[in-house]
Amino acid sequence: MANVIVYSSNTCPHCVTAKDYLKSKGVDFTEKNVSTDLEARKELMGMGFMGVPIIMIDGQIVEGFNRAKIDELI
Repeated sequence: MANVIVYSSNTCPHCVTAKDYLKSKGVDFTEKNVSTDLEARKELMGMGFMGVPIIMIDGQIVEGFNRAKIDELI
């Protein structure tokens, strides 16, 4: 099973779509909400990203909700 981390925010509709998609595939993931978690926000900015969702799958980064890329990595 892949190690999956989803960086999201409270106001991001694509984040909801991405999380729902992962759930529908039976993929367990850790969510890091940059709206409420200052450390997660710092991590994300440290990687050079300003927007969400950012999905990390076994160290590979998927920027935004990219179904084909997610399917390829899980």
